[in-house]
Amino acid sequence: MTRRFRTLLFCACATLPTLPIEAQAQDRAQDRASVTQDIIVTARRTEERLQDVPISITVFNQEELANRNVVNAQDLAAYTPSLSANGNFGSENSSFAIRGFAQDIGTAPSVGVYFADVVAPRGASNGLPSGDGAGPGAFFDLQNVQILKGPQGTLFGRNTTGGAILLVPQKPTDEFSGYVEGSVGNYDMWRGQAVVNAPLGDRARMRIGVDRQKRDGYMRNGSGIGPDRFGDVDYIALRASLVVDLTPDLENYTILSYSDSSNNGPIQKLVAAAPEGLGQLAYGQLLRQGSGFYDVMQSLENPYSQTEQWQAINTTSWQASDTLTVKNIVSYAQLKQRMNAPLFGTDFVVDFAAINPFLAALGSYHLPFTTVTSIPGGYTANQSTFTEELQLQGRSGDGRLNWQAGAYLEVSEPLGMSGSQSPFLASCTDSATLQCTDPLGFLSNLDPTIPAFAKPIHAGTVNYTAGRTNFHNVGLYAQATYALIDQLKLTGGFRYTWDHSRNVSDQRTYIVAYPPQYGAFNPAAAYRCTNPQAAATNCVSHYYQSSEKPTWLVDLDYNPTQDILLYAKYARGYRAGTIVPNITAPLNIVEPEKVDSYELGLKTSFGGALRGTFNLAGFYNDFSNQQLQVGFNARPLSGQASTAAPVNAGKSEIWGLEADASLTPFQGLVLTGGYSYLRTKIKSVPDFSSFNDPNYILAAPFQPGDPEVLSPRHKVTVSGTYTLPLDEEKIGRISFGATFTHRSSMLVNYTDRTNPDPSIAALSTLAPLDLLNLNASWNNIAGAPVDLSLFMTNVTKEKYYSFIAGLGSPSVNFETATLGEPQMYGARLRFRFGG
Repeated sequence: MTRRFRTLLFCACATLPTLPIEAQAQDRAQDRASVTQDIIVTARRTEERLQDVPISITVFNQEELANRNVVNAQDLAAYTPSLSANGNFGSENSSFAIRGFAQDIGTAPSVGVYFADVVAPRGASNGLPSGDGAGPGAFFDLQNVQILKGPQGTLFGRNTTGGAILLVPQKPTDEFSGYVEGSVGNYDMWRGQAVVNAPLGDRARMRIGVDRQKRDGYMRNGSGIGPDRFGDVDYIALRASLVVDLTPDLENYTILSYSDSSNNGPIQKLVAAAPEGLGQLAYGQLLRQGSGFYDVMQSLENPYSQTEQWQAINTTSWQASDTLTVKNIVSYAQLKQRMNAPLFGTDFVVDFAAINPFLAALGSYHLPFTTVTSIPGGYTANQSTFTEELQLQGRSGDGRLNWQAGAYLEVSEPLGMSGSQSPFLASCTDSATLQCTDPLGFLSNLDPTIPAFAKPIHAGTVNYTAGRTNFHNVGLYAQATYALIDQLKLTGGFRYTWDHSRNVSDQRTYIVAYPPQYGAFNPAAAYRCTNPQAAATNCVSHYYQSSEKPTWLVDLDYNPTQDILLYAKYARGYRAGTIVPNITAPLNIVEPEKVDSYELGLKTSFGGALRGTFNLAGFYNDFSNQQLQVGFNARPLSGQASTAAPVNAGKSEIWGLEADASLTPFQGLVLTGGYSYLRTKIKSVPDFSSFNDPNYILAAPFQPGDPEVLSPRHKVTVSGTYTLPLDEEKIGRISFGATFTHRSSMLVNYTDRTNPDPSIAALSTLAPLDLLNLNASWNNIAGAPVDLSLFMTNVTKEKYYSFIAGLGSPSVNFETATLGEPQMYGARLRFRFGG
């Protein structure tokens, strides 16, 4: 299907009438425990009470997101049991893990992110994670966010083995209303939002919103090269929605969204080094880096990360009869990203005068371990995503049978070449034009202990990897719920999925000059094919993978009373395979992942003098070919940096339980809490003995009995909100809230533990973490439509790592970490107008 044909199809579908089937969650949660029964979710692609859905779900409305200052994926994960987020490549490239189902570099997501029923734009960045998540500005002007836990493959498709996150935007209404909001905070943070909702006659209504935020970085760059700060925020997000009623049964709903983010790029901090090998250079940096927790170093003159994406969604539906709705959802999106990022936060220095006075004329050189730099004139990610879904929803005349069926198409195509051209142990004034030198190689050639036949030695290189990746997915599905009796319902669902992916990859390793460099550098005579097997095709390799799998669901629900739900279900989940172009056979093709999931659950709500809810779910997941990340050490003098890539584990299992509750012990006080207990275990490991890559050696991977990464055994969230008993019409509503979260220690990589240096070996595991956040609000100040809010996150100023890179093999001998955010505080003032 050509891009032109898809564009025409989208335009045609935009003219069709639709009928909305959207969530209508509560906007304001004055007493969450008393209104929980009325929260409406779309976890099964149709409107249902939260307490009636046999899925473990966490729901946040917009007020709760604002009170907790949720602006990115890591913020959302902090408040959600069983949810983790990996922001190692920047908050705009975060990936999610639910119940230990993680997305690693090079794999498809295990947690699907959906906005208005449409999957997030794909990135296909040829080795770097991008797309597939909640980008900048995704968390403003929402009805709610729904976190669905466990495989959702029947209704939402493949790549939802861990679950799904549904972002439900506010939909245009038929009254004139809106708000203007301004926020200020520490680190010179300012944020502005504005939303206008307006009727356009009797049959149309629209909603337009903008979200703009800017904040200085909290990490101090001590190298004297490039910007003073990292961890900054600078984005704008725009959204426009239009609903048109053509007849009482026909409605058209279109959403256009755009976001543009530009900051200094992701950076990690060098946190440990052993004084051997490359660790000697890293150890020298540790001595220069400074003692402050947020002190970092890097060597790029102009680091940046620029991400731009836009998406158009049209939902159309026809209420054909009282018992049948025909619904169509079509979308088109583009995502582009450029990056020049000092990801590993290294600024190694080679000072020839300190090494040997006779070499003083050669000066000193700053060189990174490696960086992430877009291909010259191109992008690290440059992809389009088109989706088309036709859905039928119906019920029987007596209401005992509810069913839905549909067909789904997703086509993701490159808009051009994308990839990276990144220096490795090379000092570059301009890596795009290969103006680089190799000081370590020069020193190695002076070493008299190295025999002449082993020279010349080239340590510094520039690695070029560019490609195009195409994804094509087709799915057919059906699901139905039948009431055997009024209190007992049986649900069955089935989906069949076809996946195809192609990759064309050009991989070259440029050999850079020794210092001093004389004359122009000639790259045409100084590169080799990274994959020797591609030398006959001018370093270009072609890869193809296809798979087709069924997924299904069987669920039995029992309601002994209206406010109690017991359920038991069995589901099959499937995650598509992937292509890893930088690794040679047989590990360059990762096979699809399959999981059999079993879950028992209880949902209750109760009223009277003590109102509240209590929900409990226990689950067991049995995997085959689970996709897990392992480390690869670069072979000596290969010119490559150590890397990581996914492989298929033999057998593995994940099991645990989740509980959440809400309680109103007395008028004005609302308490909520959530807890997750998680156990993960790798049961068998495949045979890697046939792997023989010219550039990499498989590092010590996972072993039978190991747990999985990003899977804390315990996670607890407790929140309380108290509203003062005041005259709201004269004074307004004043409330105070607090949220405490605890996460137990968790494994983050399998590599560091193999290092004999205890300071590095300990970094395979993140320490336990406790965070306290506070908020206060005064709504309807003195009866006026003005709201004032105060917030403070990380109140106790915890200093913590949110991720560890996994570089610390004995051949590298140093490690870097992603730093968690420090204390953030600020104030928001909102003026509301209209209805």
